[in-house]
Amino acid sequence: MKSPLRNIPSLYVIKLSKWFNLVMPVVVLFYQDNGMGMQEIFILKSIYSVAIVVMEVPSGWMADVWGRKKTLLWGSLLGAAGFLVYSGSHLFWQFAIAEIILGIGHSCISGADSAMLYDTLQAEKRETDYLKQESRITSAGNFAEAFAGVAGGLLAAASLRTPFYAQLVVATAAIPAAFLLTEPKTHARHLGISPLHFFRSVGNTLRKNHDLRVAMLFSSVTGTATLTFAWFVQPFLKEIGLPVAWFGLLWTLLNLTVAVSSVVAWKAEAWLGRQKGAFFILVSITLGFILSGLFVAWWGILFLFLFYLFRGIATPVLKNYINEHTDSSMRATLLSMRDFTIRINFALTGPLLGWITDQVSLGWALATAGLLYLLLGSIAVWPWLKKVKR
Repeated sequence: MKSPLRNIPSLYVIKLSKWFNLVMPVVVLFYQDNGMGMQEIFILKSIYSVAIVVMEVPSGWMADVWGRKKTLLWGSLLGAAGFLVYSGSHLFWQFAIAEIILGIGHSCISGADSAMLYDTLQAEKRETDYLKQESRITSAGNFAEAFAGVAGGLLAAASLRTPFYAQLVVATAAIPAAFLLTEPKTHARHLGISPLHFFRSVGNTLRKNHDLRVAMLFSSVTGTATLTFAWFVQPFLKEIGLPVAWFGLLWTLLNLTVAVSSVVAWKAEAWLGRQKGAFFILVSITLGFILSGLFVAWWGILFLFLFYLFRGIATPVLKNYINEHTDSSMRATLLSMRDFTIRINFALTGPLLGWITDQVSLGWALATAGLLYLLLGSIAVWPWLKKVKR
């Protein structure tokens, strides 16, 4: 009988195929080359977010009731299909169709991958290793994204569309990896629960579990902040006059920063503890936004690295907080609800921040985003921060 731990290499491949993103370093330039401004770009990304929102919770339910493996397989197939559509698209509405396909594919993978990892370890009574493993997989993903920055920049030298052709090949690699997964017994015993009973159980859990509610809200707000900041990096580099040939290099270095900090995230959490760690994440990410907005200059690149350093710590730590308070039977759904909230927040705030960038300035948009995150993050994590104060 296969050991569930054999799932881990396949999960690495799925993560790498998702994060080895050849198009991200030049995608804003690609959109602008096709006649779009920042407001239209943020609207396009909001469409992607809405597609995720529509399917996020249903895909989490599918992973919890239908099976993690089947859901991850569908996500892998749709990821490849989305880039196939992108490769031949030239107009806004065509890009929108590709974004919808990619959004649905993303929703099938998000939550299900972390749930599969946790249940795989739990089946071997090694769930205490989750944060370390999640940190390593996250780090591997960021290393992949970093090196993809260099490769994407080189491919873009041929044309801004070439990275999309190559991304189709990369996305396809996730399909056989998903086929090789094995459903852990820890989760398999929960299959077949009726939808009504299932969602009633999820609601009761969120209502009764105070720490889970705080972890879900704070992780969602922080995830929105990191997603928003990523879309400001290329406009920032363009604003300061960085040559396009250097975009891939800077993107690589930023993601290497995330990769390195993700590796030690579990050590940082053990040293700081939950409450102080949450305070540290709130303050550091807020400063990353505000300082980047105040100093839109060459030396302001330092603050981009500051943000990405703390992002690498925040992501695996906050996912671990959710997993610690979640039963296997609803793990994927709750992790999907986290991403659901992230995408709702981004869909609401992204176009506004894009408008501020186009009509006022990039600096004002970054500072506004930082203050907004400080407000929402403080509200979300206040129950934990009160304990620090005491």
